[in-house]
Amino acid sequence: MFAVNNITVYFSGNLLFEDISFNVNPRDRIGLVGRNGAGKTTLLKIIAGGLEPEAGVITKASDTTIGYLPQEMRITSRQTVYAEALTAFKEAMNLEAEIHSITSQLAERTDFESQPYLNLITKLNEANDRFHLIGGHSREEDTARVLLGLGFGREDFERSMTEFSGGWQMRVELAKILLKMPSVLLLDEPTNHLDIESIQWLEDFLNDYPGSVMLVSHDRALLDNVTNRTIEISLGKAYDYKYAYSEYVEKREEERSTQMAAYTNQQSQIAQISKFVERFRYKQTKARQVQSRIKLLEKMDRIEVEDLDSTAIRFQFPPAPHSGKVVVEAEHLGKSYGNHLVLNPLDFSIIKNDFVAFVGKNGMGKTTLSRIIIGDLDCTGQMKLGHLVKIGYYAQNQAEMLDPDKTVFETIDDVAVGDIRPKIRNILGSFLFSGESIDKKVKVLSGGEKSRLALAKLLLTPVNLLVLDEPTNHLDMVSKDILKNALLQFDGTLIVVSHDRDFLQGLTNKVFEFRNHSIREYLGDVYDFLESRKIESLKELEKNKALAAKNPKDDQGSANKQNYERKKLYDKELRKIINLIKENEEQIGTLEKEISRIDNILTNPHDHKDKISTQDIYDQYGKLKNKLDEEMNRWESLHIDYEEMQISRGE
Repeated sequence: MFAVNNITVYFSGNLLFEDISFNVNPRDRIGLVGRNGAGKTTLLKIIAGGLEPEAGVITKASDTTIGYLPQEMRITSRQTVYAEALTAFKEAMNLEAEIHSITSQLAERTDFESQPYLNLITKLNEANDRFHLIGGHSREEDTARVLLGLGFGREDFERSMTEFSGGWQMRVELAKILLKMPSVLLLDEPTNHLDIESIQWLEDFLNDYPGSVMLVSHDRALLDNVTNRTIEISLGKAYDYKYAYSEYVEKREEERSTQMAAYTNQQSQIAQISKFVERFRYKQTKARQVQSRIKLLEKMDRIEVEDLDSTAIRFQFPPAPHSGKVVVEAEHLGKSYGNHLVLNPLDFSIIKNDFVAFVGKNGMGKTTLSRIIIGDLDCTGQMKLGHLVKIGYYAQNQAEMLDPDKTVFETIDDVAVGDIRPKIRNILGSFLFSGESIDKKVKVLSGGEKSRLALAKLLLTPVNLLVLDEPTNHLDMVSKDILKNALLQFDGTLIVVSHDRDFLQGLTNKVFEFRNHSIREYLGDVYDFLESRKIESLKELEKNKALAAKNPKDDQGSANKQNYERKKLYDKELRKIINLIKENEEQIGTLEKEISRIDNILTNPHDHKDKISTQDIYDQYGKLKNKLDEEMNRWESLHIDYEEMQISRGE
């Protein structure tokens, strides 16, 4: 596919990475990992052709196409969501216009045996073949499928792009790249603007993708579920492992331990030899042994231990002050913005020491409810905080809420009071701000640095209710793990909005799912919730459970009768689908024969002069092709229905 050869890059006069080389092969699934600022985004831009390195080259096969999704884009489209997504099929649209043009030309010609006429026929066949190969015949269905998978509703398709936030506009850009089906996908933090359900859909899409995938992500679950290879950028070097992320971490640590053991043994051996040389260097009787050991030292292949980036934030939350048993209580809580309903009347409570995850599609009210709880928004109904509840809040855009003209030190110093003031430098040091960096203006900080600074502010006042809205955005893997460990030791109550499954796993004991303007409570962590949602989606199983719950004391005869009735209904529906498939396949066969007959007429017009009727035969040919496409799509849908029925019966 392509090769990265000895790439070297300097950033602001400092070496970013040097002599990086690796190959990307067909169907590779590569996770590109490393600390914030290691150069992952820069490397993707170089591969995509947007940046030139100081040294080295990217070599690609002539037929390699690349689709690149950056972390951020300035999007100015004023088309509808559906129309904008369809622009991914520019080649298909051009081919469609070409096919129409050639068909019109053929309809006006009568020189059926001439070479120009035959050339047009050949050109038409080639255009049709390419059109079908790139999915032109199914572009409407494919576009709808991808948009729905990425979280859009059908009612959103005809809305203007300008009505959506930047995050939703980025989803459309992701949809366009996926629909183009390039031979290589380069995705830089593709899950930043996705919810849990959309991330799972993206995982399935990438696992089935016929090309290669290289992605930058701080979502460990995504990397583990999609990738089979990990390339780490660390301290200017690249380390290539044939494993998904979690296994790579284990292997990297094993290699490091083995390397350290070998290094320690060699250093001990060198020390002993050097000690012998120094002790007997001037003794004539030991001259031969001394020279022998000196030569041994000179010939020894010295083991070098790879440098590791050991910088990491380190902190823990202050002890939580005492609070009442009920921390948050809502009765008939609702919220609308004008005529736009966000939350229907809700009734729920959060108890002391509950760790609750807010999950659900974007726009369902997670952030809205968080802001209502902290008192930042009004609502209908009642929302009450418990006795002595003190809130610490981390907003989704907390980093952008910092004063850009203040320094790092001033940002903390302005809000620190009492005994915490002498500890400001220690706190900043724990979040990797020390030396000259504490005098940096906030406006020059990276996204990760701003997030760390915003987290540091949370430590200044002891609280017993933490409300965190997407706290892991812009944090690298190590920083996320440290934040999670600090939260696990927090002895207060936690509400966290997040789409990061690995971060949420084992962290919460409750999940509030936001759906259809309401919430539903699940016990356990995010994977318990996802498992529950999978079970609920199996309609047949849900019906069986409902029947069992409704009639728990039915006798065996009644149960047998219900099973018999269900089996009868199942068999009836199955026979219906089988008959529809049979009729559909017969129709496909008939259409293919008719198309083949007309193909024969078009390619050999001199043998069928009496059957040629100019425009009519081309109109008929086009209608047959469209009908065949419809029947093939119907065939696929019927087989999906058939497989789902088998699954519902456990076959």
